[in-house]
Amino acid sequence: MFILSNFLVGAAQVINIALNVLWWLIIIRALISWVNPDPFNPIVQFLYKTTEPFLLPFRRILPGWKIGIDLSPIFAILAIMFIRYFLVNSLIDLARLIK
Repeated sequence: MFILSNFLVGAAQVINIALNVLWWLIIIRALISWVNPDPFNPIVQFLYKTTEPFLLPFRRILPGWKIGIDLSPIFAILAIMFIRYFLVNSLIDLARLIK
């Protein structure tokens, strides 16, 4: 059973790292949006391509166009924090129970 326990801990750590990277990419994208970046810059294109699939559902729900402020990064970061605290901790706790 220790193999399954180690697998769950490893999966939890990988998910945690992926969520951490996504968190930083969203923050960098929000900061870059304040300076009106060049849309043809490869770094800006990479940021848009990697974060847009996660931000798009929040943009559909939130009425940001009415107030002129894009609030989707804030709610995306909150969702990432919830997933991190719920899913990652649940996987680690499950691994402890199996062990």
